[in-house]
Amino acid sequence: MPTSVVTGGAGFLGSHLCDELLRRGHRVICIDNLETGTLHNIEHIRVPEFEHRNLDITEPYFIEGQIDFVYHLASPASPIDYLRLPLHTLKVGSYGTHHTLGLAKFHRARFLLASTSEVYGDPQVHPQPESYWGHVNPIGPRGVYDEAKRYAEALTMAYHRQQGVDTSIARVFNTFGSKMRPHDGRAIPTFLRQALSNRPLTVFGDGSQTRSFCYVTDLIRGLIALAESGYHDPVNIGNPDEFTLLDLAQAVIEVTGSQSEVVFEALPVDDPHVRQPDITLARQILGWEPEVDLREGLRRTIEAAGTEALVGAGAG
Repeated sequence: MPTSVVTGGAGFLGSHLCDELLRRGHRVICIDNLETGTLHNIEHIRVPEFEHRNLDITEPYFIEGQIDFVYHLASPASPIDYLRLPLHTLKVGSYGTHHTLGLAKFHRARFLLASTSEVYGDPQVHPQPESYWGHVNPIGPRGVYDEAKRYAEALTMAYHRQQGVDTSIARVFNTFGSKMRPHDGRAIPTFLRQALSNRPLTVFGDGSQTRSFCYVTDLIRGLIALAESGYHDPVNIGNPDEFTLLDLAQAVIEVTGSQSEVVFEALPVDDPHVRQPDITLARQILGWEPEVDLREGLRRTIEAAGTEALVGAGAG
């Protein structure tokens, strides 16, 4: 039985990854200090093959026994979180990644860094291939997240080149599904919460900025495929179908049957104008591509989470 460590395993993506690894026959050790994750996401897991450890990975830590895979997903990821925790976000990307790479090195485990499409910043290339180096503002309010992930990528490659650690890097694009916090500030949980309450949907700017939304089960398949490959350079994992935020708002209204209207608010500082992954490499190297389209993913999210959780009641 392979053993996988998942940092950030009580978060949105991490908890889905824990579920899928257990389903595939892994023993799973979830590392999460619950700074932004929640026990609500993992309380349903009642099997001896699963263990949660409340550890702060910005401090040195060790796990005994056999470890085969280390999935490093820990990080504040929503603007609300990393703007509230700027120094912690930088420490997780630096110290946390260093300590977790050290764990993988000691156990000779395959290491996967969950990086982000935010390493591309407000891109001047569209769609974004892995070869694009990005256009990031390092001193803007979003810089604490963007640069933490860029540094984590550099650190990962340094461990691979100098220390021989078996590493991989997934550049994760916008992902959605159940277990997203309704008040985390990101577009889909915000729109669903508003639409299911028949409140106005708040669109930033004129709504013409674009995003590409990947359903969580597709994303998790991609992460595992990359971790189980022998590939070391960054790989985009996301859905190449591109939508404006206004398109997204209208899709949410349609799927929920809401009577909500759309209202517009000021655009946040350094908000990317476009976001669309080039997934040619994922198709070639991993044989991976998304299967769930936006509207089907929205329906599955509502069905899996339930209206009460999506509007904020009872959601951790």
